[in-house]
Amino acid sequence: MSLRKQGASNGATTAFLISTPESGVDSISITYALLDPIMTVARPFVAFATAAAAGIAENLFNPKGEAARITPDLSCPIDSCCDGINCSPKEHKRHHTFREKLQAGFKFAFSDLWSDLAGWFLFGLLLAGLITALIPDDVFGRYLGAGLPAMLLMLAVGIPLYICATASTPIAAALILKGVSPGAVLVFLLAGPATNIASLTVLTGILGKRATAIYLTTIAVSAVFFGWVVDQVYASLGLSAQAMVGQASEIIPSWAGLLGALIILSLSVKPVYHGIKVRFKPEKKPVPEVGIENKVELRPIPGSPDCGPT
Repeated sequence: MSLRKQGASNGATTAFLISTPESGVDSISITYALLDPIMTVARPFVAFATAAAAGIAENLFNPKGEAARITPDLSCPIDSCCDGINCSPKEHKRHHTFREKLQAGFKFAFSDLWSDLAGWFLFGLLLAGLITALIPDDVFGRYLGAGLPAMLLMLAVGIPLYICATASTPIAAALILKGVSPGAVLVFLLAGPATNIASLTVLTGILGKRATAIYLTTIAVSAVFFGWVVDQVYASLGLSAQAMVGQASEIIPSWAGLLGALIILSLSVKPVYHGIKVRFKPEKKPVPEVGIENKVELRPIPGSPDCGPT
């Protein structure tokens, strides 16, 4: 929405929506830690190719002059000190020091951004643990496995379900350990973070029905195609995705892993607690105002101490 307000076209906005979840530092690093190097490279590459294809398709079918009708929002992203119109970029550059910009960036990373991710990351870890502990090893391999049916099933699950890119990675690792092919898992990793019922509804209002249809179709076709390509890569190299899951963690010293876990936990306590508190806190019902006809005039008893009306 912010990009659209600043004058971005439907194609640029669509490309941003698809590429951002899969090509972030957080999703790439956790993919390397929990999956394997091939998936670490394939995930952002597929996101980039899908985003480029969707953006080009949007621009090809986009009515000319649509971006020109948008009034850009050029206000300061740090503290809205100016609207970007009455002061030139050269003048606004002097409003904030490098230290202020750095502080704003760290505040966003460790406060706002992780507050949005912490709850979903915890959900992903818990769900991955349940899949690993409770589901027999041969269930997914027998009934899901590889091939086009598995990818279409993953697509059907990933499109309506919302799960962020970071939280989906532990679930993907658990699915691979249970026998699901890496190509089918890649379909889930792409479709899950990029689409869900709520975001598609919002996108329809922002970009329109035609643009949303192109967005969804491009993701579906690209996910299945690149999922098939990834399966062929593993097969041609003679690699087992199950055997490679989580092997990158072996090069990390145990003390570094423990320290990282403690840091993540310390950063997660407050946002997770706040999310639970907001979700389960009972709503306060507004107290109805007393009508004039129901008001009672209260007067103190004559001669009594001043202890309030009776």
